[in-house]
Amino acid sequence: MSAPLELVCPAGTPAALRSAVKAGAHTVYCGFADETNARNFPGLNFSRAEMEEAIAFAHGRGAKVFVAVNTFPRAGAERLWRAAVSDAQALGADAVILADLGLLDHTARAHPDLRIHLSVQAAAANADAIEVYAREFGVKRVVLPRVLTVQEIAAINRDTKVETEVFVFGGLCVMAEGRCSLSSYATGQSPNMNGVCSPASHVEYRQEGDALVARLGGFLIHRSPADAPAPYPTLCKGRFSAGGVEGHLFEDPVSLDAANLIPLLADAGVRALKIEGRQRSRAYTEAVVRSFRRAVDAHARGLPIEAAGLAALSEGQETTAGAYRKTWR
Repeated sequence: MSAPLELVCPAGTPAALRSAVKAGAHTVYCGFADETNARNFPGLNFSRAEMEEAIAFAHGRGAKVFVAVNTFPRAGAERLWRAAVSDAQALGADAVILADLGLLDHTARAHPDLRIHLSVQAAAANADAIEVYAREFGVKRVVLPRVLTVQEIAAINRDTKVETEVFVFGGLCVMAEGRCSLSSYATGQSPNMNGVCSPASHVEYRQEGDALVARLGGFLIHRSPADAPAPYPTLCKGRFSAGGVEGHLFEDPVSLDAANLIPLLADAGVRALKIEGRQRSRAYTEAVVRSFRRAVDAHARGLPIEAAGLAALSEGQETTAGAYRKTWR
């Protein structure tokens, strides 16, 4: 029996955190209710009091809590991000997830006892880059971008002792995280600065004839027939006409599901598996966490991994292995 991979699970609300822990999460990641984290949506995230209660709840049941402070500070507003790091440590967080170089430097100097993980927003995609973050800022774990194959992940782990964490389920960003400008162009709000990708306040649905039309920031993204699923209108998964071709030119509106690749990811040296979805419902959190906990436990016992059966919770009710099998790049 091998040591189980760590299952790192999303929590957009205190209720979702409790559901994730009860469903078997080894670790839950969450953020404060402000622009310091990359899921800054109305109705989501934690006040300081809620975070303190959530960390106590998780610790009381043997689970850890990571606090995401993973957006990039605005000029002149660095204090907000520094306060988030300080408060995370004071409230008992097991680690903070950071992306910004300046905030990494500040945290390493001001909070030397606080464990630092590098956010996927930093887009560290090779061993040399990872070693710099470890040497300069004491980073203990790196969340790898969702543009790497299993073979590339294995190559990284051969050349660094820093722990690696990879996404195995949820929304699939087809850009190198931290480098996307599409949503900013359409809405004026940046995923990497303001913590919002394709914010709901800029989404419009309208029935036009037999089709449901979806727009983001005034841009037409989807035109779905009446009998077809209507995906959320993110620009990278929209339908476009270019070079005489019409279709999903960047990526289909589907979700990542790498449950069947868990053995390969483990062999590649991955330490932790991450589920995306802090903006999703409590029911989603519970179902996905429970399914993946069964999968990692089965792998640890040397048993075959059963199909997750989570298509109904996926975008467009379809799933993909993404770049892990290098089918869309």
